[in-house]
Parts: sequence; C-alpha cells; structure tokens
Amino acid sequence: MGRPENPIDPQDGPVQRFAFELRKLRDEAGAPAYRAMARHAGYSAATLSQAAAGERLPTLTVLLAYVGACHGEAEEWRQRWNEVNEELTRRPRPQEDDSDPPYKGLARFEPGDAKLFFGREELTSQLAETARRHRVSALVGASGSGKSSLLRAGLVPHLRQPEADATEQAPAAIRILTPGAHPATHRERLAPAHGPGETWLLVDQFEELFTLCIDDEERNAFIECLLAARDDDSRLRVILVVRADFFGHCATHRELAAALKNATLLAGPMDTDQLRAAIVRPAATHGLIVERDLTARIIKDVADEPGALPLMSHALRETWRRRSGRTLTTQVYEAAGGLRGAIARTAEDTYHRLSPAEATLARHILLRLIAPGNGTQDTHRPTAQSEFTATDPHGAQVQTRPAEVLDHLARSRLITLDDGYVSLAHEALITAWPRLHAWINEERDRMRLHRQLTHNATVWQELARDPAALYRGTPLTRAEEAFAGRERGTLNSLESAFLDAGLAAREAEHRGAARAARRSRCALAAFAALCALALVAGTIAWQQTRDGDQQHAQAEARRIATVAAGLRTTDPVRAIRLHLWDLRTHHPVPVPRAVQRTDSGALFSADGESLFAADSDREGLRIWDTSRNSTRTLHNISGTPMAVHPDGRSLVVASGGEKYAGRLVDLRTQRIGRQVLTGESITAVAFRPDGGVLAAGDAKGRVTLWDGKAQRRLGQLSTTDGSSPSGRGPEGINALAFSPDGKTLATAGDKGTVRLWDAASNLPLGAPLPTTPGDPVLALAFTPDGTTLRLAGRHTPVQSFATATDRAARTLCRRAHGGLTPNEWHSYLPALPYRATC
Repeated sequence: MGRPENPIDPQDGPVQRFAFELRKLRDEAGAPAYRAMARHAGYSAATLSQAAAGERLPTLTVLLAYVGACHGEAEEWRQRWNEVNEELTRRPRPQEDDSDPPYKGLARFEPGDAKLFFGREELTSQLAETARRHRVSALVGASGSGKSSLLRAGLVPHLRQPEADATEQAPAAIRILTPGAHPATHRERLAPAHGPGETWLLVDQFEELFTLCIDDEERNAFIECLLAARDDDSRLRVILVVRADFFGHCATHRELAAALKNATLLAGPMDTDQLRAAIVRPAATHGLIVERDLTARIIKDVADEPGALPLMSHALRETWRRRSGRTLTTQVYEAAGGLRGAIARTAEDTYHRLSPAEATLARHILLRLIAPGNGTQDTHRPTAQSEFTATDPHGAQVQTRPAEVLDHLARSRLITLDDGYVSLAHEALITAWPRLHAWINEERDRMRLHRQLTHNATVWQELARDPAALYRGTPLTRAEEAFAGRERGTLNSLESAFLDAGLAAREAEHRGAARAARRSRCALAAFAALCALALVAGTIAWQQTRDGDQQHAQAEARRIATVAAGLRTTDPVRAIRLHLWDLRTHHPVPVPRAVQRTDSGALFSADGESLFAADSDREGLRIWDTSRNSTRTLHNISGTPMAVHPDGRSLVVASGGEKYAGRLVDLRTQRIGRQVLTGESITAVAFRPDGGVLAAGDAKGRVTLWDGKAQRRLGQLSTTDGSSPSGRGPEGINALAFSPDGKTLATAGDKGTVRLWDAASNLPLGAPLPTTPGDPVLALAFTPDGTTLRLAGRHTPVQSFATATDRAARTLCRRAHGGLTPNEWHSYLPALPYRATC
C-alpha cells in the first residue's frame, strides 16, 4: 500500500477538496500502490502521487490516467475537473507584487522595455541596415508578428546606441507616429529636426492610411510628404510598418510602389531559438525560472499559430501572475488558459465583473474600437475619447457614462488610453476572444453604417449643423432602421442629434407635402364646381376665354421679353432666367431673386429638380430647388463649365481658377473633393449617364475622356488637328452630350461643327451634321429615348436631328418658345430635352 499520505482538509479550498475525493476513489479501489497504478496509467508513481497531494490541480490527462488506474468513471471525473478548474478561474486573481512583470502581455514593447525584448536582434540589425541603404523603406509582417515592438524596443535603442566604428552619425531625432484618420495633422512632424544628423521617421501601423483615412487627397498628400525623403537633401529617413494583408494597397500608388520595390523587409515567424529566448530570458532578468516542459509546450503551441506573439506574451504574463514561488510551470500555464484561452479568460473575467448596464456599454465601446474589414481582416480603430463624451449645442458636457467602464477595461489591459484616444490593446483580441468575435459578426453591417454615421455627424457639427448636411432619402431610412429601439443606445449624443435632426426635417417635409395635398384637393373640388358651371356656359364662353388668354399670354411674353432684352448686356443670366416658361401653360416660371442675380454659367441637374448658377464675383454657387422653390449657396466654389454627376451628389467644376480646376464638389457637405481631370482652357464637360466616364473639351478642339472616379486619362477623340472646316484655326468645343445609353458622344464647336462619336472606339460616326456653318452651337441634348439630338445655335432656331444610322437631318422647330431666342436655349436645354418640341 506504500507510505501513508499527508492528511488533507477538504475545507481548505477547491484543490484540497478535489485531492481528498481522489484519495477516496483510490481507497474504494482497494488502495493500490502508486507503482502498480503507474504500470496501468503510463505515468510515473511520483506524478500520480502528486495529483492527489492537494498542492495544485493536476492536468486533465494525469487526472484521467489516475481515475483509470482506480477503475473510476472518466466522464464523471472530467466534469468534476472542469468545475474545479472553472472555480479556480473565477476566484479573485492574485495581486501582482511590487516588481514589474517580465512580460508585456497584449501591450506592445516601448523603447524603455528594451531590457525585456529578446529574439529579434538579427531582424533589428537587418531593418537598420535596410533603412540606411534606402531613404524610404518598409517593414512588412502579419498581425501579431511583433512589428510595433520591434520598431520601438528593437530599432529605437539600436539607433541610439553608439556604433562600434563610429562611422554612422547619431540621428538628429527619432519620431514615431501612426497615420490615423487625419494624417494631415502630422504635417509638422514630417519636417527634419534642427541640428546635425538625420531625422528618422518611423510610421507605425501604416495600414491606417487605408482603413481609417477616407479622404483620397489627404492620403495622397501624406504619401507625397513621406516620399520627399528620397531626396538626398531632405535629411529624412522613413520606415513604414505595414500589415502584410494591406501591403497590396501600397501598390496602388505608383511612386510609393517604386520606392519600396527593393527596400522592403519581411518580418517572418520566429524560429525555435528566438522563441526560447523570448520566453526564458525576460524571466531570467527577474530572477525567475521557466519550467523546461513549459518552454517546449509554448514553442509547440506558437509554431502552429500565425501571429501568436501577443498571445504568447499574454499567456506568460498570466502564468507569472498565478505563479507560486520562482518557477513558471506548465500546470499554471494551463490553469491560465494556455496560448489562446488566456486572453479569453481575461476578457471573460473582466466582462462578468460588470453590471448588466455596464456590460452593454462595454459592448458598445469595444465595437466602436473596430473597423470591420471589407475583403480584409477586421482591424482596430483608435477612437477619440470625444466619441464617448459628446458636446451639446450650448457647449455643455453630456456624459454617456463611459468613464468607469473605460477604466475597468483599461485596468484589465484589454484597451489602452493614450493621448486622448482609446484603442484595443492588440488586434489579437478580435479573434482570440470568442464573445467579441461573435459580436462583430452579428453587427458587421450595422457597424459599417455606424462608421459612416459618425463621420457625417462630425461633418454636420463642423458645418455649424447646416441642414444641408443631414441625411435624406435612402441613407436616412437605413440609419433609422439600423438604430431603432435599443440599438439607439449605441449612438452618442452628437450622432443621436444628427439622426433626430434628419428625421425631424423629413417629418417637416411630409407635413408640408400633406398641406399641399390638402390644398390641391380643395382646389380640385373648386375646379370641379367651376367645370360644372363652365359646361353650362358652353361654347361661347370657351371661345371668348381662348381669345382673351392668347392675347394676355402674348402681352405678358412681350413685356418679359422687353425687360430681358434690356438686361442682356448687363445681366445676361438674369435675362435668361426671365425667359424660362412653362411650355404647357405658356406662363413664365417664377425664379428666386437670388438665382436671378447670378452673373455666370447655369446648369440644371439631371432630374430637372435643381438649377446650379455660378456667381464668379461672389465666389459662390447658388442652388435653386425647383420642387420646393428654395435656394442655398455653396461658398468658395465658382467657375464654369460645370457638369452634375448622374447620382446628383457631386458637381465637377472645370475652371474658376487653378485651385478648383477639374475637381469634384460634394453638394451635401459643400467640400471640394478630389481632382478628376487636368488640362488648359477647359470649355465643356459632361458625364456619361453611369458616371464612369467624364468628357472634357477645350478651346483647341480636343476632347479627352477621363475616369469618372479618379484622375486617370482614358483616351482622346481622333479630332485630327482640331481645325475648323474653314481652316481658320482650331475650333473650340462649346458643348458635349452623351446619349442615354452612353454609347454615343455628341460634340459641338464654336464655329458650328457638330459630330457624333462612338464612345467605345473614339471614332466618328459619319460626317458632321448639316448645321448652319459659322454659327456657334451653344447647347446639345439627346431626347430620353436617344433617337433625337437637339441643339441650339447663337443665331439659328432650335433644331433636332435623328440619331439613326442614316443620320438624316430634320429641322423640327423654326421658332423660339415663350420669347426665347436660340442663343438663350443653352441655359436649360441640356437638362430638359423633352421640352424642346414644337
């Protein structure tokens, strides 16, 4: 039977109680000797004896071997072991001692942690050597490969220590930054520091330039500033640290791809010796010992886990916190959860210590810190603390109760609070914590809507809560549905105010429409009554009314035409506006005075609902909403020619100064966006109906096709030398128009030449149309069915031409409508081709 075992009090704790029950099982089996049990179990007698010693919980495999040797029920004891293990996990964690931990956990290494940073010495030297050979270089690696730690705790100390041969000059400064959502804020830090030596600029998490920054111009400007380091006189050296799954984005920028072609270093997995150093040597600096079996176990676990360094560091830190004495053992490592379980246990412990209300808020906070991937892995999203504490219109702080929860998550090292920003401690938390991973998958679509809502609410606030920046139509409906009921709690006060303002504006519009409908019904009833009386009056009243209406309409037309004629030289656009007539009623269309005062070009939107009138003197763009008869002005935007994008959300302004040449203007935010075309003396622009192609004509008769989304030249029409039919020099392009199917492009010159082109091959479709030679064509428009092309010249009436293959010309209209001369049709003919009939 062997030596008697030391007595155990089952009241001393769960481990002692479990050991007491194991001994009882052995007694019930006849108290076999441990040597006999060892022959059956496959474990040594000492290991089996230690399992029932009551000093620590045995591993599950040892337990099952012990139970099998005593003929116990394996599943019953497996369940008991799980219960005890769970109980130990949920017990209050041991307090850390006064010494600093030898492992960083999920947190990255900083320059001051160099004494604990082991295993990457060779890669650090290679990175420094690569950076000294190339003024712009990159370190690329998978998430969790330790890139940020290598940069801070490896490279920075390496650069600061004097070289043995003293051939390298010490850096004038070493700066570390991350791009964030607005990389332009780092512009001052991109300049070299004063004094001798070069400035080393280490751009960590370079992928944020693609995941967080949504402004293409700001992104490209930041890249250009970094690439300026290629100049030998720049006194800058730049190292970009980028996740491997985002490295392909760098290839979309031609000059950046060229700079990194031979200047990229890959941070691959650590080998066995490097991992052993990273496990054992930090503990040795604190006088601790890592059990040999534990080292082998961790190396084996890490070998099959991509990007597992933060998982390893966190598991080692939790093992250190639970240790007894100076040795870190496999048993404690397993009790902490092992490689992947340690993070999950830490996170679950933290989550379960929250009240239900705090747990809900914690979920909202954590999901805000994540940018859902779009064809890529999910990434972290450093978030300004202002998103958790919003400000009302009067400037008072509106607390959303996040402070205590943020502090709780930070103390558990799940998040970091740094310089006004909140971030996940590491992206490994996204995949290693099943609860968070499930939240993301459940909320992925809503998270994307939320990110856009946050951005638009911020823009609305920056524009002094301008109603023009509010959601309308489909975006408003989608946001309303996504954040209804309890989901409204995911929004902060600014986002809620933005959504509420949009809903209130929609309700006001509905009330106005309802009032208009009631008035229409009343008018219809009155009209029905009048119709009944009119039937009694008969033919005589009808004849008299017709004659009187014709005389009145003619008199009104003559009066307005006379006023307009007097304004043609001093206020030509106002004169054109006075000639806008409803061709069905033969009555003038009222135009707001703000629009009548414009003195430059004008353009209708594709749906005819809006008129855009440029005002170069006042540097503004006036927009008249014809359906609501209201106007607004976009300041600091001017110039012609203009073209409205088919989606109605943006407008391209092709002139008006070098600053705005060929740029898109967002009609909702009033911001000047990316440049979509370049050129000199642009005289006409037009979008293909799908918005994918933008045509631009110039004063030299050239027509260039551009990508409608980016500044990329697609081709040029074969206009030979661009000369006029008479041979008297280039014939400038006055007007452009795409057919509704986008397959045909019409061009009109300032000497009267009109051509049709195949938009796919850029070749002309037959000879020029038989227009009046020498008469400048001012406007072109296809009918909605694409069968007819209408044009207006300076001196000739509006004409229509069939667009069939025979290109037969037919003059359909030989007089102007409502007092309009042909020269004045260009103001609204392109948007309203269906009104140009006789």
